[in-house]
Amino acid sequence: MSLVERLPPEGFRQRGPLPTGTRLLMIRHGQCVANLEGLAGGPLGDGGLTDAGREQARALARRLAATQELASASAFYTSSLPRAIETGEIIFPAINESIVPVQDEDLGELRVGEADGLAWAEIEERYALPNWDVDPTQVNVPGGESLVNFYERCVSAIDRLVTRHPGQLVVLVVHGGFIEQALKLYLESGAGTRLRPRIEHCSMSEIEFGFEGDRRRLLRYNDLSPIGVE
Repeated sequence: MSLVERLPPEGFRQRGPLPTGTRLLMIRHGQCVANLEGLAGGPLGDGGLTDAGREQARALARRLAATQELASASAFYTSSLPRAIETGEIIFPAINESIVPVQDEDLGELRVGEADGLAWAEIEERYALPNWDVDPTQVNVPGGESLVNFYERCVSAIDRLVTRHPGQLVVLVVHGGFIEQALKLYLESGAGTRLRPRIEHCSMSEIEFGFEGDRRRLLRYNDLSPIGVE
């Protein structure tokens, strides 16, 4: 009896079939200096991973090496921000070293323009910040992005990767904001929605694109590896 034949009929079914579409496995980077010190973390303020962030990434790498759960990945991308690149360098050997890592700036976090590297309190004092609950089309700071711009950039990057890798597992090392925009796309909640999800450092969230035609399916969310796992 095949797997499909063992599934209950639709009226009873809670669990879907095995994935056949493109799977985007999104890993949030480890803790970085900007997170720890409360800075706007663009290219200047990022600061790379903290010691805790490196241990988070090493814990995930140990898990992936042991389980081989991402060994079938056919592509590996990171954003172009230092915290994502460094996280990717730590975990990539545990996934599939036969593929070539690619940096993609469109996978980056919300752009913070001229506020890059400033403390959040200083940014609030210096700029008239938008209220995105009222108008999500307003740019956050000069040279930055609006919430709608950010969503559109992320969705465009997702569409490009899904088209490039049909039916494949693609690993992305990205940011909490990017993952939130992907969840909005999955939920069809709109560009101006603010989900405010809890997305932990070095957690994995996975969405299948092309499930039963054009449908999307959430396969996992905020999947964490315990620090020190062997």
